[in-house]
Amino acid sequence: MEAEDAKTVLLERPEPGIAVVRINRPEVRNALDLAVRREMAAIFRDFVEVEALRCVVLTGNEESFAAGADIADMAELSAVDMYLRHTERLWGAIGDCPVPVIAAVNGFALGGGMELAMHADIILAGRSARFGQPEVKVGIMPGAGGTQRLTRAVGKFHAMRLCLTGEMIDAEEAYGMGLVSRVVEDAEVMTAALDMARRIAAMPPIAVAQIKEVILQGPDASLDAALALERKAVQLLFATRDKREGMSAFLEKRKPDYLGR
Repeated sequence: MEAEDAKTVLLERPEPGIAVVRINRPEVRNALDLAVRREMAAIFRDFVEVEALRCVVLTGNEESFAAGADIADMAELSAVDMYLRHTERLWGAIGDCPVPVIAAVNGFALGGGMELAMHADIILAGRSARFGQPEVKVGIMPGAGGTQRLTRAVGKFHAMRLCLTGEMIDAEEAYGMGLVSRVVEDAEVMTAALDMARRIAAMPPIAVAQIKEVILQGPDASLDAALALERKAVQLLFATRDKREGMSAFLEKRKPDYLGR
C-alpha cells in the first residue's frame, strides 16, 4: 500500500477493456509537475499496444481533478528551460490515445488541469466542480491548448473571458457553454464515468475508433473534405466483420458479439 500511495499516477483496471488513470498528488490538489506529466505520457503511450483496451477514464480524487501546473516547479524556469522540456510531446500522448478518453472531474480543474480535461473526448463533471484558466494571474498564459482547444470548444467570446480574467466557472456554466458533456452529483462522477466507459467498451471497436478519428480531424478541414472523410470511414466499416455481426444481431433480436474485426 505504501508503494501505491507513493506513486503520483495510478493505473487501475476495474474490468476488462477499461483502464482508469488517476492523478495521485492530493497534498497539492493534484498539481501537474513535470514528473506527473511524464508518468501520464508513458502510461498513455503504452495504451497503443493494448489491443483489448476499449476506453480510458482519466481522473483525480474527490477534492480535485488537477489544480493546474505546479507553480513551484516552474517559478525559476527560463524560456530555454521551458522549450527543452518539450511538454507538447507529453500532452500529445494523451490527445493521441487510440481509444475514447473520459475525464471524470471532481473539484478543481484549473489551468493545466482544465487543459488536461480538454485532451479527453468526453468530460463528466460533478456539480461542485470548478473550471478555469488562471495563468494570466501569475504573469503567463495557457500553454497546453487553453487558448486553442477552449476556443474550438466554446467559441471566441467565452474563451477570451476565461483566459483574460482567469476566473473560475462552475460545472453548470461549463456545461451551458459546451465545455462539459454531462453534470452529475459529486458522489456519482466515477460511477457515471465507468458506466459510460462500459457502454463504449461494448460497442464495435473499429466503429468507435473511426468515429473518434473523424470527429477530431473534421473541424480542421473544409466541410466538403470532412464529409468525404466521414463517407470513407463509413465505407470502411461496411468491410468489417462487426458490421455484419451488428446488423445480423439487430435483425435476429439478440446481443451482438463484437470482436474488433
